[in-house]
Amino acid sequence: MSAFLTELERALPRLGEGLLVTVEATVLGAGLALVLAYALGLMSGARRLPVRGAARTVVEFFRGTSLYVQLFWLFFALPMLGFRLEPLACAVVALGLNFGAYGAEVVRGAVAAVPRAQLEASVALGMGPGLRMRRVVLPQAHALMVAPFKNLLVQLLKATPLLSLVTVPDLTFEIDQLRSATGDTAAAYLLLLAVYGVLAGVLSLLMNALERAARARLGTGGDG
Repeated sequence: MSAFLTELERALPRLGEGLLVTVEATVLGAGLALVLAYALGLMSGARRLPVRGAARTVVEFFRGTSLYVQLFWLFFALPMLGFRLEPLACAVVALGLNFGAYGAEVVRGAVAAVPRAQLEASVALGMGPGLRMRRVVLPQAHALMVAPFKNLLVQLLKATPLLSLVTVPDLTFEIDQLRSATGDTAAAYLLLLAVYGVLAGVLSLLMNALERAARARLGTGGDG
């Protein structure tokens, strides 16, 4: 164990860099996923069949295929078509597409859960479709989205170890280098488990705060 701790001390700068890469991939992937979730989720509820059908096709494709395969396709197959992305960019795009598809279902379900009476009242007040969405539907839907989005965000974080498979020097990659240098597999991966547990806990606390704020704005209680 002393040899492991000595090597760990030497490896701390690299582990810090790997942690930053993991956090960067999580934040960027989550940002892309959020944009796609709103776009695809709202399109899935559109009245026009071509718009709704296109959105449903994209969502079902990326939900129905493996993130592992999507990542490898972007990294290994896409260059054969003349497009080459940096490894981290491949990871962010894969995470965004995959979790954006799952998030689209969250958005669609939350929008559909807004009471119909609210929509009828907004129509009676003369609000157009865009204004109804901004002022009536989305403020209520946001409070319903936060808890499912929290689960997806933690799942996205837990998917980032796949980055090491496409040469991204993330936390998992650096921990694996530490394991190779020390030969102490149990200690190295226990450290990795602990760090991911802390990161997931921090994300959960932040999302819980957002959920309380969203509920408080609606007057449904900020302590839940």
